[in-house]
Amino acid sequence: MSANPATEPAPTPTPASHDRPRRPGGPRRSATPRDSRDSRAGRRRTGLLTAGLLLLGGAVATAFVVRADITDPPFQGLDDRWLGWMGGPHDGPYLAVATVLNWFGGPVGAVLPLALLVLLLVRGRSASAGFLLAAYLGGNMLVIQGLKHLVDRPRPADPLVRVDHGSFPSGHAATAALLVVVVGVLLVPAARRRAWWYGGAAFTLAMMWSRTWLHAHWLTDTVAGAAAGAGAGLLVWWLFQPALAREDVRSHDRRGAAAGADTDTVTPATG
Repeated sequence: MSANPATEPAPTPTPASHDRPRRPGGPRRSATPRDSRDSRAGRRRTGLLTAGLLLLGGAVATAFVVRADITDPPFQGLDDRWLGWMGGPHDGPYLAVATVLNWFGGPVGAVLPLALLVLLLVRGRSASAGFLLAAYLGGNMLVIQGLKHLVDRPRPADPLVRVDHGSFPSGHAATAALLVVVVGVLLVPAARRRAWWYGGAAFTLAMMWSRTWLHAHWLTDTVAGAAAGAGAGLLVWWLFQPALAREDVRSHDRRGAAAGADTDTVTPATG
């Protein structure tokens, strides 16, 4: 005898996925590659801040030590010995290298950032142009010139090139280190920056040697100058890092869109 259909319990319906209750916060959206890039763009790396503060703080602390006794600071003996090792003869290939570096830290060093600024503005990279301006104005005019006027240390006797007032810190060494940071940030891909930092360190050391070989600076002037220039550059990089990263994301997206438009353009076949 068959069971009465009217008395059989109705099957429990299985709710469809779209009938399931949603969370109060609304539907969850999976992160897209663009979202992850934008999230990374808003972050600042604390390592840049730490390194910048340590380098710049070391240069400033040394400045106050020199200012306490500009004619005989605690490390004057080291500076004197180093200057003796740089005694000469001042000719031959060493003179040629030192002369080139002297010009690079002077007129040429001013032309290169200006040319790079014009290039960035023409290409519409406003964040990069702002970073360049802030680094050079803040690093050279605020930090280096500020320390020069604060300390006003006498230079070594009989420099072989024309110099201005204030031996501490070395403006040439500071400009070299600052240029290494700026070019590395703006023009060198992240995957190749380690090699660039090594090469930039060698270039900065060569500039430091040339300033002491030309008797334009004491050794500690060049060390403090390089530290101040690199520290100022790293601090400005830390400040501009989110803006630079967002600009890089937008540039990457524009290149991708342009490449997609090129592939969508089909040339009709003739025959």
